[in-house]
Formats: sequence, C-alpha cells, structure tokens
Amino acid sequence: MSEMSCLFCRILSGEIPSTKVYEDRLAYAFLDVAPQAPTHVLIIPKEHSDSLNDVTQADEPVLGHLLRLAPKIANQLGCAEAGYRTVINTGGDGGQSVDHLHLHLLAGRALSWPPG
Repeated sequence: MSEMSCLFCRILSGEIPSTKVYEDRLAYAFLDVAPQAPTHVLIIPKEHSDSLNDVTQADEPVLGHLLRLAPKIANQLGCAEAGYRTVINTGGDGGQSVDHLHLHLLAGRALSWPPG
C-alpha cells in the first residue's frame, strides 16, 4: 500500500482529523472512531509498515516502544489497574482492516475470551 493512500499516514499528516491521546517522535495514539470497548485507542508507529509481517529486526526498537506505551496510556486514561487488552491484528483473517501496523488498547469493561 502506498503511504499516500494509507488512512493512518493521512491521520499522521493531519489530512484526516483524530482525537490524539499521546504522541512522541516514534508513535502516535488516538481514539478509534468505531470503538469496540468503552476505551479503544490505536497506537501506531509514525514510520509506515503494512503489518507485523513486514517488520524486520531493525523495527524491534519501535515495536518495543509501542508495547511500552500501552501501560503508559492505560495509566493516563485511568484503566491500567482494572485491566486492559492489547491486540495486533495481522492480515485479513486476523482482523486487520487498515494496512498500517497498529496496536489496539481496549479497556473499560470485562473483555471475554476468546475474542472472536
């Protein structure tokens, strides 16, 4: 996918509005427009990768950073203590609907298992 047509790259560029929750030099986090839980945040790397299938060893610092942001953002939003779920969907059958690697942070209710 071209970064120019990527929904999340367009959000990063400011072309499409979003409700920012967190931002630093490597990542951007914003509220999902179709939340699947009372709290549903998307945490995305600023550098485009289509999916987890496309990452390399060089991407490990960014992937680790995304995972470390999840508890930081959960704390910021007041849901860390009660609990939250993080999910990375990969590919169509995995539930990925936007071809830009992203981590979902879901919270605000008891989340059942299996998820889908």
